[in-house]
Amino acid sequence: MKLAPRNQEFITRPLESHTSFMYIHVTQNPRFSDMMINLSNQVTCISGGSRGIGAATAHMFAEAGASVAILYSRKKAEAETVLASVRECGVDTLALQCRVEQYDECREAIQSILKHFGRIDILVNSAGIWEFGEIGNMSQRDWQKTIEVNLTGTFNLCNAVVPVMKSRKSGRIINISSTAGQRGEPFHSHYAASKGGIIAFTKSIAVELIREGIRVNCVAPGWVDTQMVSGALKNRRARKEIQSSIPRNRIATPEEIAGPILFLASNLSDHVVGEVINVNGGSVLCG
Repeated sequence: MKLAPRNQEFITRPLESHTSFMYIHVTQNPRFSDMMINLSNQVTCISGGSRGIGAATAHMFAEAGASVAILYSRKKAEAETVLASVRECGVDTLALQCRVEQYDECREAIQSILKHFGRIDILVNSAGIWEFGEIGNMSQRDWQKTIEVNLTGTFNLCNAVVPVMKSRKSGRIINISSTAGQRGEPFHSHYAASKGGIIAFTKSIAVELIREGIRVNCVAPGWVDTQMVSGALKNRRARKEIQSSIPRNRIATPEEIAGPILFLASNLSDHVVGEVINVNGGSVLCG
């Protein structure tokens, strides 16, 4: 790892119309050589990469020099828009349609990434759904759909990529859970169960894989201003109530979740194994 020298300057690059983030760039040196977090020559696969946290992570990884492959389930146009922006960072990119709940599609996606890039160094499991479900009225299909996308999808991609990482004795896996997986969430018990499962799964395989040179960790966001929860946040009163429940009194941007994901993908977190990083403005501390 190279730390940026003292004669650094801070530059803000907008990612979306309402957000921006800061990265370190040394003007007299090549683009990526002196960044605090340098992912040059790394290849990352990001599920759910066409929007929200996944798209923000794709941008941030590209800014750090990583080649980026994003997986999307349906909306090819959204994925291509993200890639067009990511390519401005001067990195190689790839978009693949993949329903993460289908193991064969996950395996095929991993093989396509290997064929294109020759390696996979980082996997970010960001694909997920959040749907209303009242216990007693929830159908079995509604339960299964959320479990399959959120939890089984995370397993599928991990199971497909781990042999590749084992062969190189190196790799990083970052799974995305939620505060709901730690304290539950009324009317979203299937979502909470899937995210709690991701935490247990992460801790289990982290111990299993660390001696193979593979670090596995988890990021657990609270409320994040993404398309997935846009319906709930459209109501002004509901949004205000949600904000007031957060000690920081603000809903996170996708970039504020992507930052900790980037940290876990970097050498700065080499001794972090099986951890759950809470990124929720203090929400879990309030019960």
